[in-house]
Amino acid sequence: MSPGVEPEILWMPSAKRVEGAEITRYRRWLLERRGLEFGGYNDLWEWSVERPEEFWGSLWDFFDVRASEPYQAVLAGSSMPGVRWFPGARLNFAEHVFRHGDPDKPAILFTSEGTGIGSISWPELRHQVAAFATSLRRIGVGSGDRVVGYLPNIPQAVVAFLASASIGAIWSACGPDFGSLSVLDRFRQLQPTVLVATDGYRYGGREIDRRAVVQELCRELTSLRHTIMVSHLGLEPPTGIGEMSTFDEVVAHDNELTFDQLSSEHPLWVLFSSGTTGLPKGIVHSHVGALLEHLKVISLGIDLTGKDCFFWFTSTSWVMWNLVVSGLLAGATIVLYDGSPTHPNPRRLWQLVQECGITSFGTSAAFILACAKAGIHPGESEDLASLRTIGSTGSPLPPSGFKWVYEEVKPDLWLYSISGGTDIAGALVGGSVILPVWEGEIQGRCLGASVEAWNEAGEPVVGELGELVITKPMPSMPLYFWNDRDGVRYHDAYFSTFPGVWRHGDWITITDRGTAIVHGRSDSTLNRMGVRMGTADIYEVVERLPEVREALVIGAEQPDGSYWMPLFLVLENGFALDDSLRQKINGAIRRGVSPRHVPDEIIAVPGIPHTLTGKKLEVPIKRLLQGVPVEKALSLGAIDDPALVGYFVDLGHARPPRRG
Repeated sequence: MSPGVEPEILWMPSAKRVEGAEITRYRRWLLERRGLEFGGYNDLWEWSVERPEEFWGSLWDFFDVRASEPYQAVLAGSSMPGVRWFPGARLNFAEHVFRHGDPDKPAILFTSEGTGIGSISWPELRHQVAAFATSLRRIGVGSGDRVVGYLPNIPQAVVAFLASASIGAIWSACGPDFGSLSVLDRFRQLQPTVLVATDGYRYGGREIDRRAVVQELCRELTSLRHTIMVSHLGLEPPTGIGEMSTFDEVVAHDNELTFDQLSSEHPLWVLFSSGTTGLPKGIVHSHVGALLEHLKVISLGIDLTGKDCFFWFTSTSWVMWNLVVSGLLAGATIVLYDGSPTHPNPRRLWQLVQECGITSFGTSAAFILACAKAGIHPGESEDLASLRTIGSTGSPLPPSGFKWVYEEVKPDLWLYSISGGTDIAGALVGGSVILPVWEGEIQGRCLGASVEAWNEAGEPVVGELGELVITKPMPSMPLYFWNDRDGVRYHDAYFSTFPGVWRHGDWITITDRGTAIVHGRSDSTLNRMGVRMGTADIYEVVERLPEVREALVIGAEQPDGSYWMPLFLVLENGFALDDSLRQKINGAIRRGVSPRHVPDEIIAVPGIPHTLTGKKLEVPIKRLLQGVPVEKALSLGAIDDPALVGYFVDLGHARPPRRG
């Protein structure tokens, strides 16, 4: 979009769609029960952030949250960090999952590459969760113990999570595309009691055996008491892993499903940061925070009901998996897919819409752009009659992506883009079905999210690029970071730049219409198809190789919406960067970190610039590669070898070719 050019409105909701929206039902409820009436979405948003206690308290009542003990206050304290939400209440996230499911409809539809569609009913899901929870108790798992999953996006992961939550155990997961080093960096911190692991997964037409990784995890995680193996590929369980059961054995018995009543601040799950500057941070969210945020996003944001079939392409490592599971809170059917989104061709996920009757389809901006680049026409090649909504996240969706959806998928379709993430286990800016869709823009700030764009002076700006900040607390902000006893890491991550105000790490523009444009990360996190990864994980693998002296990896968002991830290498004397070495490096990253984070390009450089204290200049180099002038990207006086900067300046001026 050229500067100063007014974007096009690509879609307007019909009066029928507005009338039937969940947010409209909420507005009616506010009028009838609270005497509150609002002229439009932006007025409702302003109230939700100006009066957070009234807003979040209204959600508790509107969604009829079940608690065995009432809360003493909606909000205790006012300055971030350190506020408490709904103190005194006792409840359980998992209990709310089973409140609205229709026993005659599937709770879960699932498939993998090369397999048919499977189905799990609501009664069967309840049975499996009850049996799994009983088995955890028999193993000796209690409230506060950690249960971790090394699992693809399959029903067994949903069962294990809900069972853990039902007894007060704390859940965390990594997808099996993560190598052992990346997994251990996360799970070692938690000292888990039980590991739920897969024998392998499917991706790109291959079946990948992960039993050797499971063996390594069991050796290294000395706190483990038991491993539960999921036979996803039908392989024999690995040997030498200690006390072990199979998933089928665990869920074979009939048991009653009960829900331990937990304090509102009891941890539900630990989600991990990318690990950019060291070990990944374990981000701990509460039962009440995740429940209210996800009820809000699923219902008032995504507009899901029990009539919907909800899909998002994700892995268990990404917070979007947690949100997909929360589709069950609305009684919706959720769809799980294990495999590549483009195998055997880019039409695969669109075919899934037809096969499952998906009404709400979620994906990444990168997938939409890849489909456009591939020249496919889903609206012509597939039956998309059921499809009403498409969501996009993971990276900013450019205007061309918006247009492609409306031209090649379906013209009468609500397309929304959201941004938020692991930190708050939800959304900060996103969609509303009662608002128009402007080309290249996110429809608005999410209810209850006091989002502003701030300049370097800490002043809110409209129509200008600024740091995305949150000025008021939200229930789904982390309880704390794991093993961060004094809260220093938590404070430094979000509150060190603007005291008392959350700095999220994104560049954002808030328009005078109330819409938002996210311009990418303002830190050095790698963000590949929505899966965030720290540069430290890449270095851990690459810099072990004898040929490599030092490495620098950058993920740079490009003006056309693509994402360029080059890996720069300083080689040891006597080595040259040839095809053989490139293959060796890519293979090491694929095995040790993740196939998603194989670089787009490997480039040999004479040296890598550092700060005077020895830290690699990741963020400044990223900005140079995006064409930012050197004087705005870094200070040459703070660099150990300023002469090295010129190479990256020249590369930024040349601009890399477009990549998907």
